[in-house]
Amino acid sequence: MSAFTKVNLQEIERGTSGEVEARLARQHLDSQHLGVSYFRYPPNHRNTVGHRHREQEEAYVVVGGSGRIKLDDEIVDLRAWDVVRVAPSTVRALEAGPEGLEVIAIGSDRPEGGDGERVESFWAG
Repeated sequence: MSAFTKVNLQEIERGTSGEVEARLARQHLDSQHLGVSYFRYPPNHRNTVGHRHREQEEAYVVVGGSGRIKLDDEIVDLRAWDVVRVAPSTVRALEAGPEGLEVIAIGSDRPEGGDGERVESFWAG
């Protein structure tokens, strides 16, 4: 393994989850411990499905737009360059503001097979 890996998030193949653009760099980084992903939410889009982890702590960096994040029962406003650290067991979901929301999510090692758990109807509209 090389001492470093450089990738451009905009050049990674685009995936989507509904209307949300996703570019997942974990497999492209050759990292033993990091995952980095880019998400772009269209204006006023709300994730109604949340998720949490058993072990993985995450951080979200807002790189464009604005919005909100629901963390268990609390809703927090987001603007460009905010960083939010989320403990593994905290259920989280994002909502874009009127100009959309661009976020980089950073996570650590995942246990074998991953440890994410979906929480349906977490942020009802």
